[in-house]
Amino acid sequence: MSNLRLSPLFLILACFALAGPAAAAPPAGEVVVYNWSEYIPQDVLDAFTEETGIKVIYSTFESNEAMYAKLKLLRGRDYDVVVPSSYFVEMLHEERLIRELDHAKISNLGNLDPRVLSRPYDPDNTYSIPYMCGIAGIAYNTKHIKPGGVTGWKDLLRPEFKGKVILTDDLRDAFGLALRALGHSVNSTNPEEIRQAYEFLARLKSSVRVFDVTAIKQALISEEVWLGPIWNGDFLVAQEENPNLAFIFPQEGGIPWVDSFAITSGAANVENAYAFINYMLRPDVAVRCVEEYKYTTPNLAAVRLLPAGLRDNPILFPGPDEMKDAEYISGIGDALNLYEKYWERVKVLR
Repeated sequence: MSNLRLSPLFLILACFALAGPAAAAPPAGEVVVYNWSEYIPQDVLDAFTEETGIKVIYSTFESNEAMYAKLKLLRGRDYDVVVPSSYFVEMLHEERLIRELDHAKISNLGNLDPRVLSRPYDPDNTYSIPYMCGIAGIAYNTKHIKPGGVTGWKDLLRPEFKGKVILTDDLRDAFGLALRALGHSVNSTNPEEIRQAYEFLARLKSSVRVFDVTAIKQALISEEVWLGPIWNGDFLVAQEENPNLAFIFPQEGGIPWVDSFAITSGAANVENAYAFINYMLRPDVAVRCVEEYKYTTPNLAAVRLLPAGLRDNPILFPGPDEMKDAEYISGIGDALNLYEKYWERVKVLR
């Protein structure tokens, strides 16, 4: 038997050699996410951090306009991931506030419905990856309005609803419903049609109890108002609290939208941003988000995992009949200045 004595350092190194190569260190750091309120469950964010070691710094906005103004002020810095709607992707790209995406780093991209990809505002999804989508229709209370008593946007003007209407505090959505009620495109750049839409909203103003974005559900649930435009996901959540609520796809056409993930041009945590987006595109994660907030997921792999009660709900997943005459909001160039001028007039009317 040898009398050779091995040093403690030699033994430690030998143990590492026997154990094989060291495991790679888990990702670390953080990802700063700027999103709509009530859009990602907290337990989903917590699970992402637990799996990856990446801390999520999460803040919210209430409108695309507020998000756009903040990013423009910060010149695309301070946030890593943002979630703009449809045509705002194009605006952010034009202002160089979001960056071109490397699809090779988003392995779950194949889970998405091709019909939601390559929309006109972002051909080939160069700058954005769809997260949730939906449509704006009308919710009304059947305790105060007979079932079938509302059929379209024009019904919001009916005198018996004075003081009982809630209107979205969103310029393009509000003008969109007015334009559709008048038979025009939601993306009209015709000054005369825009003026007509303003006059529609001016007449409607006397019936509006409140302008809001975040409290539409609560106002309908509490019956402070009887009817108003609402996103389909918000309606389904509200209906759980107040079964008297009904939803229609307006006969003039609903207003659909897509909310997408994008990475800012000044992102400090780009790789972590890719990890976050890829995680959110996992089917099991998308299912959890649909179950919580009842918005339409473009994730086909997730749709197959949903319970039938959600998967077959025509409000959550509208078919061709429900989408008939629906029109996405898109960019309108310099005509936006005219919209903004008229919107300010609407807001100050008494």
